[in-house]
Amino acid sequence: MIIQANNYPIVIGENSLTSFSFTDYSQIAILVDENTKRDCFSKLPKLDNSIIIEIKSGEENKNINTCNFIWKQLTKYNFDRNSLLINLGGGVIGDMGGFCASTYKRGIDFIQIPTSLLAMVDASIGGKLGINFNVLKNQIGIFSYPKTVLINPLFLETLPDNQLKSGFAEVVKHALISDRNLWNRLRNTSFEEQNWEEIIETSIQIKNKIVLSDPLEKGERKKLNFGHTFGHAIESYYLEKGTSILHGEAVFMGILLEIEISSLSDLEKSEIKKYILSSFSLPHCPNKSDLIKYLKNDKKNSDGKISFSLLKKIGNCTIDNLFSEDEL
Repeated sequence: MIIQANNYPIVIGENSLTSFSFTDYSQIAILVDENTKRDCFSKLPKLDNSIIIEIKSGEENKNINTCNFIWKQLTKYNFDRNSLLINLGGGVIGDMGGFCASTYKRGIDFIQIPTSLLAMVDASIGGKLGINFNVLKNQIGIFSYPKTVLINPLFLETLPDNQLKSGFAEVVKHALISDRNLWNRLRNTSFEEQNWEEIIETSIQIKNKIVLSDPLEKGERKKLNFGHTFGHAIESYYLEKGTSILHGEAVFMGILLEIEISSLSDLEKSEIKKYILSSFSLPHCPNKSDLIKYLKNDKKNSDGKISFSLLKKIGNCTIDNLFSEDEL
């Protein structure tokens, strides 16, 4: 299955990894963490003239210090502008690897090989790249597109259950903002019985359609931020505390907080709450008062107010909903 994105193909299937020609590059670096090196690296085709760059996993390592290490490795091995960086991993690897590739010598090619559900359905699609700064999520970043995204659903077999469920938060988000039928399908099928290849394809189609209409997030693409304004604030709260939390866990909590300020019917709010709380185990959700300082630094804010993308009803999302600190 091939989905055409902004000047690059998204290839889905067990044979996706052999669909790209690596022979045109002078050198190739494969960015991994300890998990993808152990569980996923052996599934790649054999690549001549390649090196491995290994970083530590975790959102807390998605920062400029890790970027410095990646750039130093590329420099150490004399990578030129005809080199390639392969990002083999989840959202952290894809975001940071793409950012490093796009800024090294003003840009070298990179490809995304997402190994987590979250990266497959969301993080690897759309060209948003970046790193955290002073515990603020994705505060430094750019828009830049990969040469291709290669998605092999078999990588999902390497994931622990909590990582799989974390990625599912983005699938739920895509359904809530644009597809009532998908939402009904998700909540009427047990998590264990989901058809992953079908879920991945459907979710990517939703995101890709939105991104194609608004590549630089001036309007329609803002819908994809539903659940993420509070969600990113929750991640920043936990990052500052030095406690681990998964992105999808924060997004689920962000969805629960953001439906409260959405103009949904009480029936639909209840429907969403019941599904999330009964299907997924979530960490402690901070008080809104503890999240305000992070919300005030959100990059989507306008005129001193905090901007949200909110649901009008399930399958219908509105953008640029501005709230003052007091209103929250």
